[in-house]
Amino acid sequence: MIDVRRFETLGGANHGWLHARHHFSFANYYDPKRMGWGRLRVWNDDEIAAQSGFPPHPHADMEIITYVRTGAITHQDSMGNTGRTAAGDVQVMSAGTGVRHAEYNMENERTTLFQIWIETDRPGAQPSWGQREFPKSDRSGRFTVVASGDPADEALTINADARVLAATLKAGESLSYDLAPGRRAYLVPAVGRVDVNGVVLNARDGAGVIDEPTLTITADEDAELVMVDSL
Repeated sequence: MIDVRRFETLGGANHGWLHARHHFSFANYYDPKRMGWGRLRVWNDDEIAAQSGFPPHPHADMEIITYVRTGAITHQDSMGNTGRTAAGDVQVMSAGTGVRHAEYNMENERTTLFQIWIETDRPGAQPSWGQREFPKSDRSGRFTVVASGDPADEALTINADARVLAATLKAGESLSYDLAPGRRAYLVPAVGRVDVNGVVLNARDGAGVIDEPTLTITADEDAELVMVDSL
């Protein structure tokens, strides 16, 4: 089964400095049919104006992954971490017992990103933060794990039985991904139009996948993909 969430049907809000689209219920957007996808709770598609951002605010017991699509985001938190994450790269924050953080676009251009929240497997754990560069050339034609609860994946660490993956495809290229029994996937093309097991997704559409043992993804246009594999 593939449940398609077209970009134009997503909830959202426009605060001037922030134009947000929500794949699932979030903040003032509520749809009882879109509360999450398994352990995946939030997938926000954010556009942040230059020289603006989210002031300090708290989180607890959530795994928060930020995939920067264009521009860059600068992170500051109550643990003393600071860092700038640029387009194509990823940062993660395990909120654990509680952390305050701020996210600012300190660039002179708009920043766009996906922010993904996954329910934690370790409530009350110590909070942590990390970031890594993931060159697009390393994930050309294949999925690369960028965040995972499995140390064997050698990715950014999260406290959840989940993987966040990214890939790029040239027009006409295909890749396949095996989805283990009982698991779900949620796939969003950041860029480009793709065919997923016969279902067409446009850029920034979302697709919830369950009971499909293998995903075959073919790019109709040059594409950049982000996907979560979770319970």
